[in-house]
Amino acid sequence: MRKPDENLIAPPTGGLPGAPTSSLVPTPPPQEASASQANSHHVLRNEIRVWTRDLLIAIGLALVIIVFLYQPVKVEGTSMAPLLSDQERIFINKFVYRFEDIHRGDVVVFWYPLDRSKSFIKRVIGLPGETVDIRHGLLYVNGQEIPEPYVPPQYTDVTDFGPVKVPKDSYFVMGDHRISSNDSRVFGPVASQFIYGRAVFAYWPVDHFGSLSTTEANDK
Repeated sequence: MRKPDENLIAPPTGGLPGAPTSSLVPTPPPQEASASQANSHHVLRNEIRVWTRDLLIAIGLALVIIVFLYQPVKVEGTSMAPLLSDQERIFINKFVYRFEDIHRGDVVVFWYPLDRSKSFIKRVIGLPGETVDIRHGLLYVNGQEIPEPYVPPQYTDVTDFGPVKVPKDSYFVMGDHRISSNDSRVFGPVASQFIYGRAVFAYWPVDHFGSLSTTEANDK
């Protein structure tokens, strides 16, 4: 009597009896492979769309922040050298002083008290109620010498000035280039209502690129 057939699927060409069963798993039909590739491409396209959307949103938010919080301005003159050079481009924060006080050392932008159609940029030296005195080029506030590392020796003005008491809600400001600066030594302290921004970032020229709150003047 003929025995029943036990192998109804022939092994691959050149196969040997007893080969592992995994070698008998058929290759997926071509249409299944194509469907899998199409699905992968669809997933990739979706990811690209998501990344593109998020990038555009981030750029949009950055532009909104720059437009409403920051203002680009051009520096004219050398009174704030070496920190800022003539024709340098910087950003100022227009809202910072709505949330915090003005500090000594801040580089501020304000309306020129003698002609409000003009804007000046200087450094805050004296705060409201303080007494400012300059002797032999050295700054004294309330009788105490204040170090000024941002003023190079060649820019120091050795002319004595003061003492002057800063009125309430006003600030004594000076340029870092003391020899060629028109500042509070000439037009007096600046009322806080005239100060409308703080210099925060330089973006041109590229060798001055960086934060103005952390960049040392002597490094520029």
